[in-house]
Amino acid sequence: AFEEPFVLDCMIRITFVTGAGKQARAKYDDGAAKAVTSVLNKYGYQDDRGASCVLECAGSYKLQHDTGKNLKTVVVFPKVTTNDDNDSGPHQAEPLIPKNSEGYKIAIMSMNVFKNMINSKCPSWSQKKGCLSCIEALLEILQELDAKLMDGTSLNDSEQSYYDDVVSLDEKALHVKHEMNNHIETGRITKFELETLLKQNSERIEALKNEKKSTAKALQRKELLESIQPISPHKLRLEEEIRKFRKELTPLLQLEAVARGRLLSVKETQTLARKDEIVEEIEYLENASRGWFEDDEAFESRVQASRDVYAEKRKKKAAKAALISSDTKVRMSATKFVTPGQGRVRSKGSSKIKNRVKGGGVFSAMIMDSDSDSDNEVEEEEDEDEIIEQEGNENADAPIDPTTQKTKKKKKKKKKPKQDASPAEGDVSNEGEEEDEKTTLARANSFLQTYIIPFLMAFLRWFVGLLFGKPKKSVRPK
Repeated sequence: AFEEPFVLDCMIRITFVTGAGKQARAKYDDGAAKAVTSVLNKYGYQDDRGASCVLECAGSYKLQHDTGKNLKTVVVFPKVTTNDDNDSGPHQAEPLIPKNSEGYKIAIMSMNVFKNMINSKCPSWSQKKGCLSCIEALLEILQELDAKLMDGTSLNDSEQSYYDDVVSLDEKALHVKHEMNNHIETGRITKFELETLLKQNSERIEALKNEKKSTAKALQRKELLESIQPISPHKLRLEEEIRKFRKELTPLLQLEAVARGRLLSVKETQTLARKDEIVEEIEYLENASRGWFEDDEAFESRVQASRDVYAEKRKKKAAKAALISSDTKVRMSATKFVTPGQGRVRSKGSSKIKNRVKGGGVFSAMIMDSDSDSDNEVEEEEDEDEIIEQEGNENADAPIDPTTQKTKKKKKKKKKPKQDASPAEGDVSNEGEEEDEKTTLARANSFLQTYIIPFLMAFLRWFVGLLFGKPKKSVRPK
């Protein structure tokens, strides 16, 4: 129906319903939109997201999602020719090839423009093969027109326009063949293209054997093809935009997986409502990334490769995040948080003092932690006194060298600030007074813990018992 143009005075819009949202998705086939667009592409229609119902947009279509009706549609603006009775101006003949088609652009462009175009619009070997088939079809039309002229038949307006506009088709065909051969020699062939070439080569060898001709060149070509390491497919033209939508879709898929089997909150429902729109946008961008002369199999392999690359990156990122989190947990478990009084070296004297403090409970533990510093200081002073007494017994006649005494003290008490090597007599007396004060404080502390605190605790128990009373004991009858 869309192969021939419609005879109309104004543009019309034809809408095909090809799918629906989540609630009515099962009513439509998944490949409905693809089937419609493939036929339109075959007849020279172009995908135009900005197309509208005007004559300038004839021969185009666009994919839409009607959110109000929750339907997916393909809107077609057909090719239109005006009626001769209603034409006010001179009649313009319909071109032999649609002006928006790739074949028309290739036929009329110059050779220099064609060389630049072939690398950008047809980067792969399979696309160049499709371009070569198109050029060969254009050459057949040109040869038919030449045959007409040779027979003396005049050309109509469309044929004459085509005959005048076509430029250097033979040179373009040779250039494409040269580029295809370069792809094979340099190994720029994908896995799908390599399988196609090997299949063609095997068919060629069988045909030569049936015709009883030499197969040397075909076998040499087979060895060259088998030595090629296939490359990854070319990226999609709109890969960057697709990646952004996929990144936005990832947390929504995770939310949907977590929320499966339970009721969703209002916020979660609103968030997941965006998922269908993102999926449709990704599908549209993938279809819009189809290159010139790219068949369905080659295009599907490129789309699948793009999805696989993104999935692989997601797996690597998730594994890296899991590794970082596990390392953090190990470091947190290995870290020790030291509270005041914990981890200090306690001597035997301090343990004796702890044993003297009776009465279990939190209060006793608090007393022991708070007095650990004073116990350590008392023990260090006792050790220093013992060292001094031993030196005095060994060297009773020899005078005591204050420098030696200082160094011994430094070994036991490193936190004490460094003093001069030759102290005065006043400093020695000050040190003695400080030691006496520390000893007095330690004894007072010990007296407090041994007598005063137990007395206060006993008084407190008595007062509580007096205030609330004691439980009565049950007396058993004799």
